[in-house]
Amino acid sequence: MSRRESYLLLSVLGIGVFLAGLELMVTAVALPQILATMANWTDLRKASWIINGYLLVYVVTMPLAGRLTDLWGARRLFLVALTIFTMGSLLAGLAQDLDQLIAARLVQAVGGGAIIPVATAAASHLFDGPARPRALGVIGGLTFLGMAAGPFVGAAVLETIHPETALANMGIAGGPLVATVAPAWRWVFYVNVPIGICALFIAWAASTGWDTRRQPARLDWIGATLFTLALGGILTGTTLIGNTDTVFGVPTEVAVAALIGGGVIAGVAAIWYGLHRKNPFLDPRLFADRVFSSAALISLLTGYGMATAIVGGAVFVDRVLYGGPEEQRVVLGSIAGAMAIGALASGFLARRISLRLLTVVGLLVSAGGLAWMSTWNPGVATNAFAASGAVFGIGFGLTVTPRSTAAIEAAGRAAFGAASATVTVARMIGMAIGMAALTAYGSTTITRISNEIFGGGDTYKQYIPEYLRNRPINDGLVAQALEQWAATKAATIMVGIFLVAAAVTLVALVPALMLHIRSGRRGPADPVEDEDLEYAEIAF
Repeated sequence: MSRRESYLLLSVLGIGVFLAGLELMVTAVALPQILATMANWTDLRKASWIINGYLLVYVVTMPLAGRLTDLWGARRLFLVALTIFTMGSLLAGLAQDLDQLIAARLVQAVGGGAIIPVATAAASHLFDGPARPRALGVIGGLTFLGMAAGPFVGAAVLETIHPETALANMGIAGGPLVATVAPAWRWVFYVNVPIGICALFIAWAASTGWDTRRQPARLDWIGATLFTLALGGILTGTTLIGNTDTVFGVPTEVAVAALIGGGVIAGVAAIWYGLHRKNPFLDPRLFADRVFSSAALISLLTGYGMATAIVGGAVFVDRVLYGGPEEQRVVLGSIAGAMAIGALASGFLARRISLRLLTVVGLLVSAGGLAWMSTWNPGVATNAFAASGAVFGIGFGLTVTPRSTAAIEAAGRAAFGAASATVTVARMIGMAIGMAALTAYGSTTITRISNEIFGGGDTYKQYIPEYLRNRPINDGLVAQALEQWAATKAATIMVGIFLVAAAVTLVALVPALMLHIRSGRRGPADPVEDEDLEYAEIAF
């Protein structure tokens, strides 16, 4: 393709990953309104699958899409993924009950989970040499830019679109039209539809006559099934840690052990099967390469830090500052926006700075941001709140391009899709572990504190000033004092959570020292007869 056509197609790929990133965050803003119109408190566990179901299918789809990219070509798979995502968005907007919405979100997740690894692999094929890290930086940056825009887009849609009022002014008070366009949360999903359709037609036109090389091998459905069972079981079990209710009628501990244990067994079986197959679904031999395995490990560890920063920041706003959507947008927007800036910058810096040095700097900066976040207290100023989150985001973003570039180059052209999917899935697994750790620790601590305060008797008096101890627990001043104590206690708990995430991020410095590109090297998945595997050396 010409340079102009390559950049046009890269922009379309960027639109796709932007929409996928946007959808990860925008629904969280609309969730309270969705629950208010489609569910009640008794349906809360079921309604959580609007988010959890999307994430699980999203993550499970990634490696499958990555492998299919290597076998079928990036062009057709990107068009299919964008079509599925757009259809899922339309169906989510049209949903009339909770079951329909969850099902539509699962369709969305199939498309969204496929878009990112396919777009990453396509960008890797479009550009060679020093231009490749810049292209990967654009893809990574737009993914996080979509995440940064999510809270703002969601809030803007909910605040500016009032379909019920508009229809009422037209004399329309009921019927299928009202059920289709109202309430406003439906437009959080509808907004993806025209953008997706435009991107689809532009991508189809811009990529005509171009596609990545296809491999003659067939998809390893046995390996894909084993890997999906492994990933699904481990992630589902991890997300249930700390749950106090039963799961499918059995104690949570038993369900978690069965899911994670079954996932591990399926994972071991997938590895064994992959080692004994010529063209496996996800080649375990890729991890024999120190550069590839180091990139995946960095992605896993930094994913933990990312979950801690985003979820921990949101929890701090809610439980310590007692803030609302505006404050939540500040922290989530600053973190995700800085990630986008860091990812874009890393794509251009990788041309002048070695992957190793760039990753080390990014890890140190992100760990420093987490350490700064550990100093938050109930009196923290909004600008310091945003600045410390942004420092983490910049550092995290700087690690995005180096690890993706190193993994892709180490795997070789024949496995670009699988390599990009593996690195992204590793990050998502790290995020899932981080969220599970936060949920388990937080729920346990909250239960303990609640029992201490409301367990009966006068135990609550030890947490309030002495001059209030002759008042009952339902007294307004006592309730205010208990809230202040709880906020201070929550801030103290968050200190440890942020510091643990900073330590986990620093552990990633060890594999970061392994990142580099070996010039002219064939990836382990490349066929011997392939003559076009010459990669320009990036200064190390």
